[in-house]
This record gives sequence, structure tokens and C-alpha cells, in this order.
Amino acid sequence: MLNFDEEIKKFEKSLEPDKIDDALANMDITDMDDIMFNMFKQATNTKTK
Repeated sequence: MLNFDEEIKKFEKSLEPDKIDDALANMDITDMDDIMFNMFKQATNTKTK
């Protein structure tokens, strides 16, 4: 069962819509493109050694 008092304590206000772009741009997020680039880089380094 949910403890509403505890859930209220954990609540964090969401950003205003006009501030979301700036917040996302400043975050260090690894996306699928980064993962694929690193995998390709590791695979090519392995072949050349």
C-alpha cells in the first residue's frame, strides 16, 4: 500500500516547458548513437592491433 506522506516528501516539481530544452542540453546523457560509436571504435581498434 502506498504511504502518501512519504510520496509527498519525495515529490520534485517538474520544470517549466520553456526551461526543459536548456536542462536537457546541459545533461550528460549517453544515447544509442554514443553507444554505437564507442562499439565501432573498440571494434576497429581491436582489428588494428
